[in-house]
Amino acid sequence: MGEPVKPLGSRVLVEILDEQSVTASGLVIPETAKEKQQKGIIVAIGDDEDLIKVKVGEKVLFPKYSGTELRLDNQDFLIIDATELLAVLGRE
Repeated sequence: MGEPVKPLGSRVLVEILDEQSVTASGLVIPETAKEKQQKGIIVAIGDDEDLIKVKVGEKVLFPKYSGTELRLDNQDFLIIDATELLAVLGRE
């Protein structure tokens, strides 16, 4: 990331994961037909440790229409309140 982004309060910065462009059977899905991805990786957290229950590097699931999207270095990110996150993926 060229310009560092530090979320404030209970917000987190999530790198939105790219969706597969090809189905298992080999069909290519065009950009216009793709739905917005709802999975991402936490890349930065705010300073409210009481409300933030995730760590940098964890894969998370977030609601479809939430947060503020931004694009840095041709990569999509989302700034979202940590209380809006739905789940941590892969954590036991």
